Amino acid sequence: MSSFLLAATAIVLALVAVGLVCVLRGPSNADRMMATQLFGTGGIAAFLLLGASHGDIGAVIDVALILALLAAFAAIAFVKAGTAASAEADEIEGRGK
Repeated sequence: MSSFLLAATAIVLALVAVGLVCVLRGPSNADRMMATQLFGTGGIAAFLLLGASHGDIGAVIDVALILALLAAFAAIAFVKAGTAASAEADEIEGRGK
C-alpha cells in the first residue's frame, strides 16, 4: 500500500509541475491565480499522501492545513487587488461615485 501512495504522490506532483507552465505563460492573471491555487491543492494532497504512506498522518495534517490557509489568503488577496484596480480604473474614467 505504501508504494501505491508514493506513486500517487509522484503523479500529483507531476501534475502540479505541469501547472507551472500555466503560471509562467498563462493568458491572463486569473488563469495564473487558478494555477497557483492548483499548487496549494496539489501540495495538500501530496503532504497527506506522504503522511499516510509513512504512517504518521498527525504531523502532516498541520502542514497541510497551513498550506490550505495560505492558498485561501492568496485567493482573497488576488480578488481584493482586482477589485481595487477596477475601482481605480472606474474613478479615472469618471464613472466613480
